Amino acid sequence: MSSTIVIEDKNQNKPITEPKFALLPQTTGKMEAQTFNRILYVRLPCNPIFPIGVVYLSDHVHKQFPNIEQRIFDLGTVPPLDYAKALDRCIDEFQPTLLVFSWRDIQIYAPVGGRGGNPLQYTFEYFYSRNPFLKLQGAMGLLRIASGYYGELWRNLGLLKRGIKRAQRYHPNARVIVGGGAVSVFYEQVGKSLPKGTIVSVGEGETLLTKLLSGQEFRDERCYVVGEEKPRDRLIHEQPTPLEKTACNYDYIETIWPEFKYYLQDGDFYIGVQTKRGCPHNCCYCVYTVVEGKQVRITPADEVVAEMRQLYERGVRNFWFTDAQFIPARKFIDDAVELLQKIVDSGMTDIHWAAYIRADNLTPELCELMVKTGMNYFEIGITSGSQELVRKMRMGYNLRTVLQNCRDLKAAGFNDLVSVNYSFNVIDERPETIRQTIAYHRELERIFGADKVEPAIFFIGLQPHTHLEEYAFKENILKPGYDPMNITPWTVQKMLWNPEPLGSFFGEVCLQAWQQNPNDFGREVMKILEERLGCAELEEALSAPIEAKPKQLVGV
Repeated sequence: MSSTIVIEDKNQNKPITEPKFALLPQTTGKMEAQTFNRILYVRLPCNPIFPIGVVYLSDHVHKQFPNIEQRIFDLGTVPPLDYAKALDRCIDEFQPTLLVFSWRDIQIYAPVGGRGGNPLQYTFEYFYSRNPFLKLQGAMGLLRIASGYYGELWRNLGLLKRGIKRAQRYHPNARVIVGGGAVSVFYEQVGKSLPKGTIVSVGEGETLLTKLLSGQEFRDERCYVVGEEKPRDRLIHEQPTPLEKTACNYDYIETIWPEFKYYLQDGDFYIGVQTKRGCPHNCCYCVYTVVEGKQVRITPADEVVAEMRQLYERGVRNFWFTDAQFIPARKFIDDAVELLQKIVDSGMTDIHWAAYIRADNLTPELCELMVKTGMNYFEIGITSGSQELVRKMRMGYNLRTVLQNCRDLKAAGFNDLVSVNYSFNVIDERPETIRQTIAYHRELERIFGADKVEPAIFFIGLQPHTHLEEYAFKENILKPGYDPMNITPWTVQKMLWNPEPLGSFFGEVCLQAWQQNPNDFGREVMKILEERLGCAELEEALSAPIEAKPKQLVGV
């Protein structure tokens, strides 16, 4: 199958040489005509990850409105003590008429360092440790993390308010848009603390900005204006407006982003490239399918290769395909084959790339191309090695097919690292399903080598707008109107999704793993679970019998 993309307007990629007057409501209810001719994109502080969102957004605006001046300001490259001064200096120099803030993340519940320590470890120490000193350590750790969390919220909101106030010194009618991953998930909660008139963007921002800058009505996009309207019910579940994606123009990006080369200094750094948007699946805990929409939109292979070539010529050799899933379904296999073959034909033979892979959507031909084009790392998010639980979580994986495709990858010459995401104590988890997951993991180790398969242990984490949240309401675990941004211990315990009767058991196992081998936590957890519970036969893991309910006559 050739690369395809759904386009709503055949002329939408034609440049608009002059920004039109945007009609913006004032507090009085009157309409004011305003031109936005200077846009400043501010990426709020986060981990040093290539800010592909603001890069693509500014590239899109430039293609539509080439006469609009733009600048990217990345606070991720600024020392924390200099955030405010650096923002002031940038605004004073550029004097924007429109500020676009990108807010990447808010909550991190994972067995990784950050915000003063390991959130998962401290949580488990506090809730499950029988050692009073370890429990106190967990409590102090959680206090540091909570302080960091609320401190970051206060800081980011402060930077946003500071930025718009500063910009309005030069242009009293300057406006602000805020979007990004964090805002897309928590748009209802974040909006309550934002200045009146802020435009809150959910998901993609390209069509919203196009409409705003051309003077069209923009409120039909996934957004709302703080203080003037409430977000529509189920706003995040609305489908994004179809968009034709073309290769990012890095010659232009380099002129508007002084810190661009910061991400090119380290040869091991992976630069993001997006080959598609959207995820068609219904995994019960995942927000990708609502943030990006269920419709998969493919970027033409020639455009992806052209974008990679620009980065390649700047010395980039490591690429991360930032798609929700690189191959979301079998019908997209031909698109992946076309893209990888064109990478081969381009002559970029010394690159490496990584991605999230649905490993049940591979073919021997595709496996060979993956290896040939330099894939040296991939992640599989199967969540469980029990086919029964995979089915109950609506993930759509066929674990038997995953194993066969992994064998094909190995046969094609893949000999690098595989990260497999497991989330224990999911819905209907039992000792027998744990044993099945162990059996499945051991089989993956036999295929790739025990040192090449890294189990990443997570607890699925309850996120707003997901099927899991609906299940929590139904089971009275959560009550409507709860605050998902609240990280008090009693809320965190629910949102980490480690319920009894197995919650305490997993708490003990994880605490033991951190004590015995904190540098290899995932493998240690698997080892302890196998010692305590044993290992099932592989065939048990791959089978998911559906219980037949006895039929009843009507009225009985």
